[in-house]
Amino acid sequence: MSSGKLTRRSFIKEAMAGAIGFPYVVSSSALGKAGSVAPSERVVLGAIGVGPQGAGVLGQFLGQKDVQVVAVCDVKRPVREKIQNWVNSHYDRGGCAAYNDFRELIARDDIDAVSIASTDHWHVLHALCAARAGKDMYVEKPLGLSLQEGQVLRDAIQQYSRKFQFGTQQRSDGMFRFACELALNGRIGKIHTIEVGTWGSHASGTFPKMPVPNWIDYEMWLGPAPWAPYTEKRVINDGGWWHISDYALGFIAGWGIHHVDIAQWGNGTELTGPVEVEGVGVYPPDGMNDVATDWDVNLKYANGVTVHFTNTKPEQGRNPQGVKFEGTEGWVFVRRGFIDAHPKSLLQEVIGPNEIHLPVSNHHQRNLIDCIRTRNRTVAPIDVAVRSDTICQISDIALRLGRKLKWDPDQENFVGDAEANRMLHRAMRSPWKL
Repeated sequence: MSSGKLTRRSFIKEAMAGAIGFPYVVSSSALGKAGSVAPSERVVLGAIGVGPQGAGVLGQFLGQKDVQVVAVCDVKRPVREKIQNWVNSHYDRGGCAAYNDFRELIARDDIDAVSIASTDHWHVLHALCAARAGKDMYVEKPLGLSLQEGQVLRDAIQQYSRKFQFGTQQRSDGMFRFACELALNGRIGKIHTIEVGTWGSHASGTFPKMPVPNWIDYEMWLGPAPWAPYTEKRVINDGGWWHISDYALGFIAGWGIHHVDIAQWGNGTELTGPVEVEGVGVYPPDGMNDVATDWDVNLKYANGVTVHFTNTKPEQGRNPQGVKFEGTEGWVFVRRGFIDAHPKSLLQEVIGPNEIHLPVSNHHQRNLIDCIRTRNRTVAPIDVAVRSDTICQISDIALRLGRKLKWDPDQENFVGDAEANRMLHRAMRSPWKL
């Protein structure tokens, strides 16, 4: 690779509920010391992107006694220094390095794996560099800004035989797994509809250009994205880059990927995709944020199932937050921390030994570490990640074009629509490239 109605506060709190916690709520006594495991038996880890989500993921790795964190990287100096100090305080001795440039971290021969939780537009470039350097990895969701990015990363992961864990941690939650197994084993009859509801993005105002502060490497923050003047609102999570198309697809992917991935899992389509997509969406008419704030999408599958994917506005008839599998003989609904079904007796069902059993993972980061050691398949591998990510991407494309699109899941392109197919690629600012 070349060099190159919720308040905002309650929204963030709600969006993070059930997700990986922030590091400062993880006690040192609960984490244990790496010294209890011989150095030769440890997986040595570096972390790229250690803001709120990245630090939360890192905290989960620190909780594994056979993991040694030796380096962190972030383009925001106060962030990387704070997390460096936190990691050092966890161990009996220091030794955690802090980097501004991710390439310095990845170049270290002693690092076995990386945790990547940078801004969305950086995920694939960071992961590609890691794969080509022989590192296994945990990559936060969503995967990338275009299908092409996901395809290139999938090829690299396979070429270099790397272990990959996607940050769709609901696959390591027993409630989601059980709901999917009920659906896959015919407990609700023949599935005809899967309702997916997730948080929507929001609009913003316009913000004045500001001098670039000395605590951020803004050029590196922008990276492959088009140049844009610095303003503080651009580089923060709450109201910032999450909702700007140069850096993310908005919550149609940033949050939607979680429940879309579960829909794929329970539909038995995690290695394929829909054959048709159509929907309507609302985009801000002005302001810095420019991703869909509201959407209503239908994705039709060759098996006869329709996935109805909306942002969450029940008062407007939109789907509630979560995933609902509807069949000819009942339904099962699941979200973080809650599961319901009709009839209620479904919740007492036991999946038999000769029925479909999904892979069991009770801890997303632990699952990756175990697979690094055994070289087995993770619960959220790269081929599954690309397929789930694709659904979010083609949904956004259908909304922007405002017409029904035919999708070929085998060829991974739109049928007879050159304009739509051009939107499966995303240009990168020089000198960065795939």
